[in-house]
Amino acid sequence: MTLWNGELGLAPELVTPDFRVHAAMADGGDSADLVGPAALAGWIGQVRSAFSELTYAVQVGPIAQDDLLAVRWSVTGTYRGGFPGATAEPGTQVAFTGTDVLRTAGGRLAEYWVNSDMHVLLAQLRVAG
Repeated sequence: MTLWNGELGLAPELVTPDFRVHAAMADGGDSADLVGPAALAGWIGQVRSAFSELTYAVQVGPIAQDDLLAVRWSVTGTYRGGFPGATAEPGTQVAFTGTDVLRTAGGRLAEYWVNSDMHVLLAQLRVAG
């Protein structure tokens, strides 16, 4: 969770050079361009820029099987503005959860499947559907 909590400089140590993200993006796109440590750090930084005090915590796990890990997490923070389509006022408190599956290779993260309760976040930010 250290990386997701803002220690973006750790990305090259924690993920492989060809690290891949599989996620539905907030803008409706896919995550095909999120490859490698710099792309992951940039994506996390972009998400974090819309929130202050954004804090991720592990609720369950990691659960390991072979080269796979599963983690259930929660996140809380304060909206500061700039999220696409949001009409919530800056200062709005947010909280949502998710479950990630990660594949490891050589002791580092190599692939990342994100399943977050984005609908909960979008409702808190009052994003019109």
